[in-house]
Amino acid sequence: MSKNNTVFIGKNKNFWDRNRRSEGYLLQREIKRKCISVARALLMFGLCFMIIQPILIRFSTGFMVESDLYDSTIVLVPRHLTLENYKIVFDLTNFPTSMINTLWISLLVSLLQVVSCTFVAYGFARYQFPLKKFWFACVVLLIIVPPTTIQTSLYMSFANFDILGIFKAINGKPINLRTSLIPYAMMSLTCMGLKNGLYIYMLRQYFKNVPDSLEEAAFVDGCSTLRTFTQIMLPDAMPTIASCFLFSFVWQWTDLFYSRNFLSSYSVYSVELSSIVSRMSRYFSADVSKAVIVPNGRQQQLIAIGVLICCIPLIILYCFTQKLFVQSLAMTGSKE
Repeated sequence: MSKNNTVFIGKNKNFWDRNRRSEGYLLQREIKRKCISVARALLMFGLCFMIIQPILIRFSTGFMVESDLYDSTIVLVPRHLTLENYKIVFDLTNFPTSMINTLWISLLVSLLQVVSCTFVAYGFARYQFPLKKFWFACVVLLIIVPPTTIQTSLYMSFANFDILGIFKAINGKPINLRTSLIPYAMMSLTCMGLKNGLYIYMLRQYFKNVPDSLEEAAFVDGCSTLRTFTQIMLPDAMPTIASCFLFSFVWQWTDLFYSRNFLSSYSVYSVELSSIVSRMSRYFSADVSKAVIVPNGRQQQLIAIGVLICCIPLIILYCFTQKLFVQSLAMTGSKE
């Protein structure tokens, strides 16, 4: 008998001997471990299938002709392939103009939000100032209270924008900023934009758990407060900052509330997609002055294609940034 077989039999014999001496506990533990591994694998497969399956359905229906939608024998694989549906969706959503506008607006707003929230979070974590707990309670309210509750106030403030009556004294009336990007940029810089309270809370938790000795050592070496913040605190906080940037970008990419209120002069993809059904009847009509009734199945098919197009850039973005995202989740709130 070869040496390898002898070792293999010896290991098996050793296992069963130890199992017998443990009165079957070793075998029970091994069976339990295997069962847990199988259950974990099935659970992960189910969760992944729940996420991927709707994407696969949308991807498949996007290549079907209209007759395939009502064919009960077709489940996932189309019988007649076509790219005409994507052309229709591109026309209905003003693609690529809406996608380019969405991209640069999302990048700009996300950058402004991350910069302002990082400074505010660092101040909450490291400095003492009057009414600190009150102001942080206001930050928590930004997370809890939905933005629709202040929709009327936002509308009136930016539709009749004035600072201490200066604009009214010069022009005779306030100025209307609602059709420009200025109001949204101002809100992002003042930490009143979309989900800014969450970003402040995440960054504050990170900065609060960084040891004070790092800053004290930097001060001893002659670093100023700003230099300590930029050269000591920021480099280690990059995973958390990147995570906040991703959250901001994704929410801004699919936002409707702020886009409809402040970006009405821009063609934004989320707004174009939300009103795609109202434009279908005119698009498929031979006479522009008359509307036709588009079947519900056809409507759902084009909406599914539009949603898929909206998700593809976000999936690509996550594929390149998943390492930083996972690292930030592991770091936030875990340091002592």
